[in-house]
Amino acid sequence: MIAAIIGGGVIGGGWAARFLLNGWDVRVCDPDAEAARKVGEVLDNARRSLPGLSDAPLPPEGALSFHGDLAEAVRGAAWIQESVPERLDLKRSVYAEIQRACDADAIIGSSTSGFKPSELQESSACPEQIVVAHPFNPVYLLPLVELVASDATGADRIARAREILTGLGMYPLHVKQEIDAHIADRLLEAVWREALWLVRDGVASTGEIDDAIRYGFGIRWAQMGLFETYRVAGGEAGMKHFIAQFGPALKWPWTRLMDVPDLTDDLVQRIADQSDAQSGAHSIRELERIRDNNLVAMMRALKGQDWGAGALLNAQDRRLRDGGPLAGGVDAIADPAQPILTLARAVPLDWTDYNGHMNEAKYLEAFAAATDRFMEMIGCDADYIAQGGSYFTAETHIRHLDEVHAGARIRVETRMLLGQGKKLHLFHFMYEQDRLLATGEHFLLHVSLASRKPCPPGPAIEAALARLTQAQAGLPWPEGAGAAIRRPA
Repeated sequence: MIAAIIGGGVIGGGWAARFLLNGWDVRVCDPDAEAARKVGEVLDNARRSLPGLSDAPLPPEGALSFHGDLAEAVRGAAWIQESVPERLDLKRSVYAEIQRACDADAIIGSSTSGFKPSELQESSACPEQIVVAHPFNPVYLLPLVELVASDATGADRIARAREILTGLGMYPLHVKQEIDAHIADRLLEAVWREALWLVRDGVASTGEIDDAIRYGFGIRWAQMGLFETYRVAGGEAGMKHFIAQFGPALKWPWTRLMDVPDLTDDLVQRIADQSDAQSGAHSIRELERIRDNNLVAMMRALKGQDWGAGALLNAQDRRLRDGGPLAGGVDAIADPAQPILTLARAVPLDWTDYNGHMNEAKYLEAFAAATDRFMEMIGCDADYIAQGGSYFTAETHIRHLDEVHAGARIRVETRMLLGQGKKLHLFHFMYEQDRLLATGEHFLLHVSLASRKPCPPGPAIEAALARLTQAQAGLPWPEGAGAAIRRPA
């Protein structure tokens, strides 16, 4: 699949990264001579952070190319994302040029923050092709994209747009009525207006306002939004009680939402000076990485709760696993006579330590996940465990052979050294490409969950183990297997 990105700035670069790291070939068209450098820097951040959101292997990265000719960039593309400056005349002229060259069934998405699709479609040769697909920065991490169509857009095209965006791990919020600035930016605009007044009137500095958000309601909003947060605030009586209690305050002169301070030179300078004092110690690239670190950590925490953005990531992991190299059981193994692929993923940002490389505890976590996958492959899956049988790890030995850093794509290949009766002896090899990073040796016992005592596994598992035993009988004994830490001389 091919995506064409028209405009390679911050948003266009983020779109390029989102498509590219999800396996699409990406063509970028931007007249800026620095476009390749700028997009490349965005990609550096994305390669470090986005793959770590997933606990399943992303598809192989697509091919990236840069084009000076717009027609060349869009020809054959299934998705064309326009991210040029917010000038209606410019956008319309770009669409006219795109539609002279693009395929008839291509979707043209606009990153516009405020224009309605009917405004973008005016005078278009094929208005039904153009939709608003408004993302949030950084596009390669934040899942929300506001999808807005007009009456000219058919339901089939909207459904296809949603399918493509969902396949990128995004959350397409279908805004069903055209409105200036859509939904999210209207909410942001309300907070922004009030913040400008607080700075202008000397009530708070830029740093104090940011502190009020990031230490308070911003955290609540990140996992529960606005209405659900207030529903909880209403206690057992719920939303009606909350509105009855706090609704009258809406008539009090607490905010100045319908008024905007004049952005005088003095006010602009005051805001700039406070902002520089607040965060000027870091470069923009450093701030982007700090932001990405925090976003990945928060969203991965939400994965563990299967909530909010975390539930979306878990759903994407399931899609990737179902169609990836780790799908299926023993019968799906291409060559059972070789070590079996049991893990493929990126090292997430929160797996690194104070030395800047993968924390030693995370090697065990990765090997444990590989063991779990091996158990699934031989038939010790969730259904089997629910019936009362499982494997318990009795002993583990890990050798740390080389270091690996955030964003690196690792894989684990597993050799079964023994699978007989109640005993299971596994040896894992962890690689980054061809570089051996670590080995993990694990001895497990099959147990009855009712008695918590060792017992033989079920016949289907015994048959799977026998097949692997026969297939891997000719493999040499792995270096390091059976080893222990030597006693100092």
